[in-house]
Amino acid sequence: MIVTRGISTRSLIKWTGHHMVWLIIMMGTIASLYNINLISITIPWLPVSVIGTAVAFYVGFKNNQAYDRMWEARKIWGGIVNDSRSWGMMVDGYITNLFTQKKVMEEGLHQIKRRLIYRHIAWLYAHRSQLLVATPWEHISQGGLMGRTAKIYQERFGIGLIDDEITRSELKQFLPEDEHDRLIASVNTATQIINEQSRDLTKLREKDIIDDFRHMEMENILRGFYTLQGKNERIKNFPLPRQYANISRYFVGIFIILLPFTMIPELMKLGDWGFWLSIPISSLIGWVYVMMEIVGDYSENPFQGMGNDIPMMSLCRTIEIDLREMLGETKLPPAIKAKNGVLM
Repeated sequence: MIVTRGISTRSLIKWTGHHMVWLIIMMGTIASLYNINLISITIPWLPVSVIGTAVAFYVGFKNNQAYDRMWEARKIWGGIVNDSRSWGMMVDGYITNLFTQKKVMEEGLHQIKRRLIYRHIAWLYAHRSQLLVATPWEHISQGGLMGRTAKIYQERFGIGLIDDEITRSELKQFLPEDEHDRLIASVNTATQIINEQSRDLTKLREKDIIDDFRHMEMENILRGFYTLQGKNERIKNFPLPRQYANISRYFVGIFIILLPFTMIPELMKLGDWGFWLSIPISSLIGWVYVMMEIVGDYSENPFQGMGNDIPMMSLCRTIEIDLREMLGETKLPPAIKAKNGVLM
């Protein structure tokens, strides 16, 4: 997530400068051909403007849908934050000797609380890791220039910024040794961690450490985690329909190809200045359409490890700090800070 107040000119040039370069080369070449009378074809502005308007509407629709996917993902993670705090509160308040016939030592109760809370923290990081596994339609999975560019973006403006924080949050720190290898070997580790929590609650009910009502309430929280996990997996595993995601790229390309054959001859009627004005103006119009396409393209997948992502690592660390404080711990990991204007 980009957290700077604005996007600096320098950053904009870094991200989009190569698009401006090829547009200037393209428009400059066509303008030169017009200037030396090698081409004289002129397309009326009206049909091109109609195409440009239609493309703008189509790309705008795509961008709206991409933003909806990103905002829904953020709301889901907001639900994970809220329910995680509720889980910590219930573990802290419900795990008592209130219903037991054979009292459990305070140290024993604390170990139970620690086990339940640490296992939940493990679920958070496991769920995050699974969401970052690349799908075939994400940029990092593509070949050629797009895949190489996506890799650079991940390293400089994405998950490459937090390699050290990831190392400090391995699941071995939060799962009991006898559970770790078994759960890691599962097809969906996050799902099995929540199921392990449910099994643990059943054992606590058998020992009367929690009563039926508290057991049911805590199971409802676990069911809520499954719901939130499933919503994130739906966004991750179901792409923005390709007919919307890809066709707009062709429409933008058609518009940019037609643009110089209507814009450049019109501007060159102004005389000598018209030739020099036609190149930057045509390039700027093309750049605006290219950027509209790119913004939607990089926003439609909120879990691909780039700067536009939902800041899952930061949210996981915030929850971890809150829950460990509920256990009375004071040696806490640092909060995730933004780097290069990006919070992951």
